Amino acid sequence: MQTLTYEETVTAIENKRRFGNLKGVEISKIMLEQLGHPEKDLRIIHIAGTNGKGSVSAFLRSVFECAGLKTGMFTSPHLVDFRERIQVQGDMISKEDTMRLGNRLLSMDFGIYPTMFDYCLAMALLYFKEQKCDVVILETGLGGTYDSTNACGVPDVTVIAKIGFDHMAILGDTLAKIAAEKAGIIKHGTALVLESQEKEAMDVLNKAAERADIETTKVINLDEIRILPQKDGKQCFSYAGYNAVTMKMLGVHQYENAVAAMLAAELFFEKYFAGKKNVPERKALQYAIREGIDRTQWMGRMELVSNDPFFLMDGAHNSNGVEALKKSLETMYPDEKFHFIMGVMADKDYGEMIRELLPLALDFKTVTVESERALQGEALADCIREKGIPAEAYQNLADVLPDFSKSSTEKTVAFGSLYFIGEIEAFLQGKQ
Repeated sequence: MQTLTYEETVTAIENKRRFGNLKGVEISKIMLEQLGHPEKDLRIIHIAGTNGKGSVSAFLRSVFECAGLKTGMFTSPHLVDFRERIQVQGDMISKEDTMRLGNRLLSMDFGIYPTMFDYCLAMALLYFKEQKCDVVILETGLGGTYDSTNACGVPDVTVIAKIGFDHMAILGDTLAKIAAEKAGIIKHGTALVLESQEKEAMDVLNKAAERADIETTKVINLDEIRILPQKDGKQCFSYAGYNAVTMKMLGVHQYENAVAAMLAAELFFEKYFAGKKNVPERKALQYAIREGIDRTQWMGRMELVSNDPFFLMDGAHNSNGVEALKKSLETMYPDEKFHFIMGVMADKDYGEMIRELLPLALDFKTVTVESERALQGEALADCIREKGIPAEAYQNLADVLPDFSKSSTEKTVAFGSLYFIGEIEAFLQGKQ
């Protein structure tokens, strides 16, 4: 096979099918075996959930880096650059390594038809092994039980973030069914962190933990998170022995995501340093946790791009995500109304997403996301107008974004598909 350039490598991987004939976990097991099990000996934290798993991953990466651990992180989707999916110490995999590992994988005959996600995961694990990572954060792609990442053995720590309604055609049409898919990553030998859930979902998770005979389970009680006044523009909270923890990450939902990362980090440190000669003092690890939470930034998640004119964007791409966005806007900017920019996939519950934001909306501008799965902007605008709010569809991002050269008291919020947020990020970075 002819050696592909970086651009050709990425294109070849991105053009692979989205779903395969086999379950992702089955495909990845075959691939990893033929690759000599690069996942073996990696210390892994596995994260699933409908909303928040990316933020929990970002918090953990920052915490581990502050603790001096070489940290690999695998997340999806990417917003602007394919290489965002695979990072070590916060740096994206290089184009040269992407090309080298991509060519190796694409030239192999695995006897099956891997998807784009399967190739990305295999590349990530090979790279993390080469980089001799101390810890690897793996975010599931879809669900849990049959997800490709579930082929990576028993993780040190498992985190289940918020579970809600999304991908229902694949995962099921009730919270219990969706939770059962997410619970498939709970395995005997792992330590478990659970974010607060609806009772229907929590019952399923608790039963899964019982079946797997999990020795250590930490369940977040929202009543134990004390929200404090902001400090220097940062959100601030106290939890357990951590007083006045600050974070750049915005949004009321991020308090719980931060606590999930804090608990997961503590459980990991306990396992990682067990039996080692040089064990950091507890104070030092607690400092790393506090500092890591404070430093965390995560592109496209409640990201305040500009204060004047005000422009914020958030990858709230389902009804639960939009509910969190609404609560955050109401808390941070009481009695304010907003101009919304929206772009979503056709398979999302966009009617409910719109209904959530109607009380806060001055008007909507809609855009068709660059995806064959996208809902047409005009159809979205029609749906909004039917609810009595002004809405207009636009072809170009330049026509919907605020004029950043002019001061304004108006507030604009863009939200929807992460692919849509990625398009805005790329536009703002001058990459289009």
